[in-house]
Amino acid sequence: MQKIIKGLFILLTVVMVSSCSKEDNFDGPDAAFKGRLLDNDSKENFLTETGGVQIKLEELSWSATPTPQYIPSKIDGTFEDTKLFSGHYRVTPVNGAFWPVEGVEMDINGTTTHDFTLTPYLRITQFTHELEGTTLIMRFKLSAPVETGLPRILDVKPFVNTSDYVGSGATISQYTDANKVDINSSWSADIAAKTYELRVPNLKTARTFYARVGVRVDDSFKQFNYSQVIEVKVP
Repeated sequence: MQKIIKGLFILLTVVMVSSCSKEDNFDGPDAAFKGRLLDNDSKENFLTETGGVQIKLEELSWSATPTPQYIPSKIDGTFEDTKLFSGHYRVTPVNGAFWPVEGVEMDINGTTTHDFTLTPYLRITQFTHELEGTTLIMRFKLSAPVETGLPRILDVKPFVNTSDYVGSGATISQYTDANKVDINSSWSADIAAKTYELRVPNLKTARTFYARVGVRVDDSFKQFNYSQVIEVKVP
């Protein structure tokens, strides 16, 4: 009886090892998808940060209700994924500080490029900056490309870092949270007319910083619309 049990155990082990050693016959990822996010007015790259926009991909050639995958934006307003499977996709920019856009269906194979045009909730205009001693002062106005239905404006914040990767996910907190300005209001003529001023005091001397300002609205994602990045050299 023991010999029989031992023989069955050896046979089961061989079968399990054999099944585990079968080669994977599926082809690996063979396609890449990249492009730019463009501001609908300037046609320049959309001012965002790393992960400030997500490119949602749904592979319709795999399923009618596929599980989405996402490509995060880069800080320069571009995106790229080199590890995709060739197929027919619905592609939609989502989760950012812009008015919703319709998805686009397309075939992705080889290296496929496609640009998306976005309308930001808000734009930062007339942006200027100066350094008074160790205090950075940034002044700007806000404009709303679309006023009807614009979510309530929450606040404006300065973002400061020691590299030009600067935004809500890359900032020195002591320079950001304490120096924000709360708005908490719907869009109005008063907001449009106002010149905002953000002051960032006590920058360390003999250092180079990178800074920008951001404004966010009370939507589901609470991402920021940004100014350009500036370089600040503190003597």
